[in-house]
Amino acid sequence: MRRLLGILPLLALAGCGAGDAARQGARQFGDGFGAAATAPLDDFNLRQQSIPIVLLQAEANPYDLRNLNQCTTIGAEIARLNEALGPDSDEPRRPDQPNLTEIVTEEVVEEALDAIRDATTDFIPQRSWVRRLTGAKRAELRVKSAVQAGRMRRAFLKGIGMQHNCAPPAAPAWFRPRR
Repeated sequence: MRRLLGILPLLALAGCGAGDAARQGARQFGDGFGAAATAPLDDFNLRQQSIPIVLLQAEANPYDLRNLNQCTTIGAEIARLNEALGPDSDEPRRPDQPNLTEIVTEEVVEEALDAIRDATTDFIPQRSWVRRLTGAKRAELRVKSAVQAGRMRRAFLKGIGMQHNCAPPAAPAWFRPRR
């Protein structure tokens, strides 16, 4: 709770003169509040995060090349992975991406939501054991494993795209195909 009280002035400062960023931050806070307040449901394994099919496929066979012999099919598979994972780290900054004020506001909101999440889960005695016994820890690790496999597959496919002399997005953003 002390952590949350320390963040409230930062929320106010983030809103000073920030206009749209402050309104967006308030919206993000409102959207995330329910999930933060009901975090114990995750600890008791009563609510689980679903894993996109493309990540489960990547986990099952990250180096599968069936039907991926053309740049268009490689690019389409990378697009499916981007949809599940978000943009790759080699992607250039898009014009609609957040500016510094929006990034700081988002960080402050995330801190506030983390504080609420911590406050709602602190009452659970031996929380780490509860998470293990209910299967919540295993479910969390399963999601992390699928995300890692998806990232690995995306990197692999971009390497295959380079080998086939494909243009981005079937290769890294910096890659220029040979003519």
